[in-house]
Amino acid sequence: MNRPGLGRATMGYQPAENDLLSEVLRDLRLAHARYGRSELTAPWGIAVPFREGVRFHAMLEGQCWIQAKSLPPLLLECGDVLLLPHGTEHTMSDRPKGRALPLDDIKPALIGNGTYELKSGGGGPRSLIACCTIGFEGPTANPLLELLPPVMHIRYAEHSDTVLPNLLAMMAREADGQRIGSATVMARLADIVMTQVIRSWVETCSDNLTGWLAAVRDPQIGSALARIHRSPGEDWPVDRLAALSGLSRSRFSQRFKGLLSVSPARYLLQWRLRLAESWLRNGYMSLSQVASELGYESDASFSRAFKRFIGVSPGAVRDSGRG
Repeated sequence: MNRPGLGRATMGYQPAENDLLSEVLRDLRLAHARYGRSELTAPWGIAVPFREGVRFHAMLEGQCWIQAKSLPPLLLECGDVLLLPHGTEHTMSDRPKGRALPLDDIKPALIGNGTYELKSGGGGPRSLIACCTIGFEGPTANPLLELLPPVMHIRYAEHSDTVLPNLLAMMAREADGQRIGSATVMARLADIVMTQVIRSWVETCSDNLTGWLAAVRDPQIGSALARIHRSPGEDWPVDRLAALSGLSRSRFSQRFKGLLSVSPARYLLQWRLRLAESWLRNGYMSLSQVASELGYESDASFSRAFKRFIGVSPGAVRDSGRG
């Protein structure tokens, strides 16, 4: 089984010893990527439904307004890239709160190897958008993706000097060429684009990070999180984590909860059971193996904790993955 590992520090990102962001990216098991280009003329609007997996939009020409539930309208300008780690439902339009047609009603044309082309609108100013939906092996990709924000916006000025523009251009050329092995190449490119967007977002938004990403960047709390994620089945009392982090118990607990809104013990429980759900659903281990790997003394104690947190029994989750 793949285990979380260590990574390198990027510009402005200094976890010193452990890099959980690299663990998020390394352990994803990408299965496929569906790439498409949309040529849209004002007025236009598209309602994009939820899809399992990760989505990104790259603005090639013109501009676009993005609206997602509980978030303010977001303007994408030429060269910007938007990543939706959870496949969040959203609308895209030429103006804020514009009328949007369901994506399924527009019927994009499939032009081969998982690439599609969509044209819609009223004949006004044109917008060109490259879109990609990334699927992963199994019903869930990686529990750590759940900890990323629903929308990650990278402006062109923030990535123009990185490899991202070249990667997007390579995807466009690969889609046009439809050569042998194109689907595999597109999936690999999509994987790298996703990695680059997440990395760029963390680097450029370092002063405004909250929640898990802010905790990862904190030297003491990030170190504790890395230990929990690397060895989830080990016994991690607060006193031990605090000592290893170089903080007093009270200061460690206060800082941990201030960043993550849960106690260290609660976070450990949540992480163990997120892993358990993923492993059971994807068929990695039997129930007994999962319980043992995550530090439970018996199948019964594991099953009780799992059902309290997830809402269903471990067996039900395992059986749903088989279906």
